[in-house]
Amino acid sequence: MNLFFTMENRKEAHFIIENRVEELAVLFEKIEQLTEIWDFTVPLTMNINLVLEEVVSNVIFYAYNDKFKHEINIGLSLQNNLLTIVITDDGKPFDPTSNQLPDINLKAEDRPVGGLGIFLISKIMTEVYYERKENLNILTLKKTI
Repeated sequence: MNLFFTMENRKEAHFIIENRVEELAVLFEKIEQLTEIWDFTVPLTMNINLVLEEVVSNVIFYAYNDKFKHEINIGLSLQNNLLTIVITDDGKPFDPTSNQLPDINLKAEDRPVGGLGIFLISKIMTEVYYERKENLNILTLKKTI
C-alpha cells in the first residue's frame, strides 16, 4: 500500500491499495493513524473504517470481471470540519446511490439480500454522491465533523 500526506497542515492523505481483501487490514491501520493525527474520536474513527470497509470490499469483490491487479485510490481531506473521502476505481460502472434503499421495517428474512451497505453509509455520512468519469467510478463521501 502506498500512503502519502500533503505537507500543508497534514490535512490530506492518499492511499492506493490493490484489489485484494488482504489490503483492508493495512488500510484500517493507516486510517486509525490518520484519525489520531486529526484528533478524531474513537467512535468517529470506527464509523469511517466501517464506511470504508463497506465501499472498498464491494469494489474488491464485485467491480472486476478479471483476476488482474487493479488499484483502488482513496483520498481523504479535512478542511473546516468537513471530512471528504473520495474512492476511485477502474471497475465496471456501478452507482450505489441509484439503488432503492431497503425497507428496514421488514423482518430480516423478508428483505432481499444486499442494499444495507449504502443505507448504512447514508446514515453515517452527511453527503454521498457518485459519478462515472473517464472509465472510473468515483464515489465521494462527506461528513461534517
